[in-house]
Amino acid sequence: MTTIFYARVSTADQTLDHQVDQARKAGIPIDEVVSDRGQSGLSTVLAERPEGRRLYDKLRQGDTLVVRWVDRLGRNYQDVTDTIRHFIRTGVTIKTVINSMTFDGTTTDPTQQAVRDALIAFMAATAQAQAEATKEAQRAGIEHAKAKKPEAYRGRKPSYDRQQLNLVRDMTGTGAGTSEVARASGLSRQTVLRIRHDLNEAEAKLFRWGM
Repeated sequence: MTTIFYARVSTADQTLDHQVDQARKAGIPIDEVVSDRGQSGLSTVLAERPEGRRLYDKLRQGDTLVVRWVDRLGRNYQDVTDTIRHFIRTGVTIKTVINSMTFDGTTTDPTQQAVRDALIAFMAATAQAQAEATKEAQRAGIEHAKAKKPEAYRGRKPSYDRQQLNLVRDMTGTGAGTSEVARASGLSRQTVLRIRHDLNEAEAKLFRWGM
């Protein structure tokens, strides 16, 4: 039985280290890491990503697939639910690092199955809504930065990078507390609060600094 951690990062310069460390700190042993870089989560289904496609060949009954959050498994509600249910049917257990959720096909009780499927559906819908909100916030942040004069002072360089901002946004969408987000992202509570207070401005600062 193998435990595979799957991650998707949007740019080639992003690192997976903190995501893997976060999983291990949560007590999840990782045997192998599979990752896709430069793949859009909003436009590419898991089976069409180079490394995501490998998961369908590698994962067998009794294996465990670990992801930071269910949004790694598809571009929208339908993709995420289809992917999770596919792996459950093949005997694969799915675990999320955020909120420590576990999904498998061990239960045969129809009521418990219904509760499990309803939870999967809710999480997938939440993931799609969060992804769409993230895309809109990024667009608004860029427009906010462009609206300022090019010669305007950029302000103090942000104390966070793109990965940390995305993690703060993702965990905020799952209802995580400030202290929990600070520990996971390596940021201070004050920085997390500032980012949460104005996500558009947080995006704009990264844009102004070319980060």
